[in-house]
Amino acid sequence: MADPTPYSVPQEPGRWRAIALAVAVHAALFAFLWIGIRWQSETPVAIEAEVWDMQTKDAAPKQAEPEPLPEPEPARKPVPEPEPVAKPEPKPAVKAPVEKPDIALEQERKKKEKAKREEEERLARLKEEKEQAEKEKKALAEKEKKEKQLALEKEKATLEKQKAELARKEKAEVERKRQEALDAKLLAQMRKDTQKNFAGPAGSGGTGTAAKSQGMRGDPSYAGKVAAKIKSNTAFAIPPDLQGNPAVEYDVQLFPDGSLRGTPRKVKSSGIPAFDEAVRRAIELSAPYPADKSGTVPSGFPVIHRPKEQ
Repeated sequence: MADPTPYSVPQEPGRWRAIALAVAVHAALFAFLWIGIRWQSETPVAIEAEVWDMQTKDAAPKQAEPEPLPEPEPARKPVPEPEPVAKPEPKPAVKAPVEKPDIALEQERKKKEKAKREEEERLARLKEEKEQAEKEKKALAEKEKKEKQLALEKEKATLEKQKAELARKEKAEVERKRQEALDAKLLAQMRKDTQKNFAGPAGSGGTGTAAKSQGMRGDPSYAGKVAAKIKSNTAFAIPPDLQGNPAVEYDVQLFPDGSLRGTPRKVKSSGIPAFDEAVRRAIELSAPYPADKSGTVPSGFPVIHRPKEQ
């Protein structure tokens, strides 16, 4: 059998009650949010103070709004009443720490004391560096003064030494000339004595020996040649502290062939045994001696030699 009336959905029981419950929940949520925002917007009572070193901190994050509950769908079955939702307790906002005025003043005082102490240390360091530089400058001036004084004293000593050396050389030259004059006189006397010793009786006309003894007298350059030969064969190191120029004298006798007639006789010593011995060996090494211009070898001649005349 067919029913001519159209089909309609029957209304569920408790619909208005569900709508009222949803409205109440939204109203409670709105009131909670309003109270929380109003409570946080209140200005806290604080004491104003000038802060020099204040650290900025972030405020507590704002609580996220809860998502709205979805509207309940109409159901055929009766919806049970929801349990009452407990209201969350609001968390107190984190306040930034406020420094006390006495702490800020103490910090400022410490900063000023530190700056003052650093400035005093810097000035003291500059003063010390200046004093050190002055000391070094004074020491350098003293050193230069001493060096100049030493240089003057050294120059003065050098001049005194040069004067003393010049005086010594002049004295040595005077002594040398005096000795040369004495040597020349002695040589002439020895030649004269040699000629007398080897000459024949007076008025006899002489002998062969007497003729040979005329070699030194007939050839004046012969004595220089013989002396040069003896000096070239003299090996003697002159001492650096030798005072004066003493001479050694030898009497040399020769055979007709120019060889030595015995050992040379020392007439006068120089006072230096080593030099006397060196001259004796030189006389022996220089033999045989040559003939003079007349072609004959003299029977003898004197030898006078000095260390500084080698």
